[in-house]
Amino acid sequence: MKKMGGILVMLLVACLVLVGCSSSGSSANRTEQKETVSVEKKEILASAAASLKDVMTEIETQYETRNAGINLTINYGASGSLQQQIEQGAPTDVFISAGKKQMDALEKGNLLAEGTRMNLLGNDLVLITGKDNKSITSFQDLAKADKISIGTPESVPAGKYAQESLTRMKLWNTLQAQDKFVMAKDVTQVLTYVESGNVDAGIVYQSDAQGSDKVKVIAVAPADSHSAIVYPAAAIAGTKNLTEAKNFLNYLSSDDAQQIFVKYGFKIMK
Repeated sequence: MKKMGGILVMLLVACLVLVGCSSSGSSANRTEQKETVSVEKKEILASAAASLKDVMTEIETQYETRNAGINLTINYGASGSLQQQIEQGAPTDVFISAGKKQMDALEKGNLLAEGTRMNLLGNDLVLITGKDNKSITSFQDLAKADKISIGTPESVPAGKYAQESLTRMKLWNTLQAQDKFVMAKDVTQVLTYVESGNVDAGIVYQSDAQGSDKVKVIAVAPADSHSAIVYPAAAIAGTKNLTEAKNFLNYLSSDDAQQIFVKYGFKIMK
């Protein structure tokens, strides 16, 4: 009888151990599942004008730091090229253009999420040269330059503004007839041409010039010599991350983000 009782006790202990292991295993599995869920991040895909690259790099870092569940990826390029990519169906949640023309085209094509468009930033248009330049001291001195770089007006807003400004100054036709222009795919390329000495002068945004220690600003184009420089932003229609896109747009217009934009030479739209 004692022997039988001992066997029963041993069986009971074995069952309790098995139940404990099973419970522990289930608990561990639940913990692993929770950890797996916690590290999953929402992807936000943004397309932004090339002139925003430096400032958006800092914006991206700050936003991801404050929003651990977000992975922000930014595609940079000429606003016109980015517009075409969106029209052709490229995955995009948010678009920030350096010109209204490109955003207007997307809005006309019903490609913007309703109610999300806003005017985010402004900028100045400036004439730049290399640090060693002594002969070019104004826009009028561009007649002395061998080569001048601007963005391609058809696809680069800064290039379009440059064309407007030089036309208002009665310089465009003469400079074009003398084959002085070197067209660039975006303002970043214009800046690179001037920095490397491949051209004598270039026309870019103030924010671009401010970010380079290899160029100097010769003159600021009068505001009334070109269309108002506006950087509009909007969420793209059909995005699967509309809530996250709206949250990001709200952040871009926040005081914290605007302080960063100002630091990089941009103007805040009022």
